[in-house]
Amino acid sequence: MSGPAGAATGAMAGDRGYSRSYRASAASNHGREVASHAQSTMAIEASDGHRFELLTRIPERPRRSLLWLPALGVAARHYLPVADALAARGVAVFLHEWRGHGSSSLRAGRDCDWGYRELLTLDLPASEAAIAAATPGLPRIAGGHSLGGQLAACRLGLDPAACDALWLAGSGAPYWRAFPRPQRLVLPLAYRALPWLAARAGSLPGRRIGFGGNEARGVMHDWAGTALSGRYATGSLGDLEPRMATAAVELRTVLFARDWLAPATSLQHLASRFPRARIAGTVLDDAALGVRADHFAWMKSPVPVAAWFQPL
Repeated sequence: MSGPAGAATGAMAGDRGYSRSYRASAASNHGREVASHAQSTMAIEASDGHRFELLTRIPERPRRSLLWLPALGVAARHYLPVADALAARGVAVFLHEWRGHGSSSLRAGRDCDWGYRELLTLDLPASEAAIAAATPGLPRIAGGHSLGGQLAACRLGLDPAACDALWLAGSGAPYWRAFPRPQRLVLPLAYRALPWLAARAGSLPGRRIGFGGNEARGVMHDWAGTALSGRYATGSLGDLEPRMATAAVELRTVLFARDWLAPATSLQHLASRFPRARIAGTVLDDAALGVRADHFAWMKSPVPVAAWFQPL
């Protein structure tokens, strides 16, 4: 998330409210563009033994492959309508599962912790290897929603050739100075309080406080570091921004008109880390989406987002 809560989504609205409202109408607006494509799961194991599943939607004649990264605390299955809409446009979609959520074999707690290092150097390479084997030779896209978009960008800070294109939906840097008033006046406090709470409780009790899910201490620490400093750097990974600056990717972005968790200024801060990128962006409103244009509701009506990312 982008703001104070959600490690890339933005503030304390969190993923819990989305999870409640999503199930009732997940497929209501995307069906008319869904074409025939293979639906399956792929069992993945990272080098440290962490197990999870990739959810896949692969059309008969895919033109590109996409590794899609969820928002903080959101399980991969909630993006199946997004995957269907993109598969109908010729994109082979692979929905990554974050460590600690959904099909993941781990759950964050006092005796089980991780940070950006494990997500970026263990889990994402395992998914990338599986995608390369399943769709050899296809152009590679990485993308994500909220925190997922940020970490897709950070992956390029470790391997600038990891993908040919980067797609961001409702995503931006959580840096407090990149937010307008009045949010930025309270963000530094939230950015210090969330890691403190995670350290005290053993993990962030996101479901109880209304922000994210059950989140690892290390993830909250690394996210808050960027939120306070404005830089993508961690103690275990070092400064990611020098190599991000070398990535000559196609960068496509979509923001949502009512999404205060990922404002344009937040996205601009993130996009500025890619001076060699070819950037195109749009903002979708209620009329364009057919639902409220906020941080999560677009997932119920993903066809306009898919159309922006992958024109027919």
